[in-house]
Amino acid sequence: MKINLTITVDAEVLRTARMRALQDDTSVNAFLRGCLEDYADEGDRAAQAVAGVKRLMGAAELHWGSRTWSREELYER
Repeated sequence: MKINLTITVDAEVLRTARMRALQDDTSVNAFLRGCLEDYADEGDRAAQAVAGVKRLMGAAELHWGSRTWSREELYER
């Protein structure tokens, strides 16, 4: 379902945006629609990225054994 959205913007900003959109062979409407879609999907992408990292970490199955180090040992040069 598509819904119309009304926003308020300075006339000079809109004029400049329209000129730039013409240069980019698009419209201000298409640009804003893309921005809103990206904004809405951002949370989903972040969750997918976290899930991917968790999968990779689980697949790695890193085993470091039972060895522990003291702070001094770790910073020894």
